[in-house]
Amino acid sequence: MDIHQLIRKRRSVFPGFYSDKPIERAVLEQILENANWAPSHKLTEPWRYKVFQGDSKLKLGAFLAEWYKEHTPEAKYSELKYNKTLKKAKRSGAIIAICMQRDAEERVPEWEELASVACSVQNMWLSCTALDIGCYWSTPKSIHDYGKFQKLEEGERCIGLLYMGYQGQEVPDSKRGPIGDKVIWYE
Repeated sequence: MDIHQLIRKRRSVFPGFYSDKPIERAVLEQILENANWAPSHKLTEPWRYKVFQGDSKLKLGAFLAEWYKEHTPEAKYSELKYNKTLKKAKRSGAIIAICMQRDAEERVPEWEELASVACSVQNMWLSCTALDIGCYWSTPKSIHDYGKFQKLEEGERCIGLLYMGYQGQEVPDSKRGPIGDKVIWYE
């Protein structure tokens, strides 16, 4: 598929669409290598990734579910959401914690490093699309306490989770409004 088709085929694919087929480490390494080629101002390369498979993804899911339970007022708590959090981790072939390592010298604005991490994730997303692996970037409130689950380096923070799995069923098409509604031309 050419680059235009690949970009237009990319979409959020949730764990309910994943098959039970495991994602091999070599495939994940290829996806992460593509992530490593994102642009970064002054070559700070701020992206950091933590890959969870097997029992480790279940432990991550349990942490996220328990965090939700502990931090949600009783009136708003949903056992369905708690169980869904556990199930998402179980259904996924891998979960990648998306982290940003702030440049210690702060040579570039923080937003530029966040943008670099987002570009890196887009490289992973496009790689997954090309390999028929579904994925989506999740940013639960619990992500701010990720450091309580796993040690982060000084200046590092977790900004989301990329849930991944081979697609087991057809994913609905996505829609976009016309680009002409979003562009102003100056000549």
